[in-house]
Amino acid sequence: MAFEITGKIIDILPVNQVSDKFRKREFVIEKKETGNNVVFTDYIKFQLIQDKCDIINESYLNEDVRIWFNLKGNKWERDGKINYFTNLDAWKIEKINPGNIQTDIPSDNIPEDIPPEIDDLSDLPF
Repeated sequence: MAFEITGKIIDILPVNQVSDKFRKREFVIEKKETGNNVVFTDYIKFQLIQDKCDIINESYLNEDVRIWFNLKGNKWERDGKINYFTNLDAWKIEKINPGNIQTDIPSDNIPEDIPPEIDDLSDLPF
């Protein structure tokens, strides 16, 4: 299952070498939602595994990002007791640049008398 979410990275943990063949890195985002004039804040922990550990570094701290991730569930049994846990496995992270945010402008608000593009600006008086 693939999902997408945006938020602000507030914590990046070091890479954890779990075994000779497995490593992971965890990070946390702050996700704010507004409803009924109240702001709700969630802190969501993701993990990167194996070669994906290298797609994030400290330069992402305090940055707004878009994250693509998979939702994974596992069953763990020990001494006759069963436990279930869920992981959010991130596989792509992209910084969101506020200057590049696209806004939808209704086509009826675009003026029709836009001048054509000027190719030669060499005759300008300044």
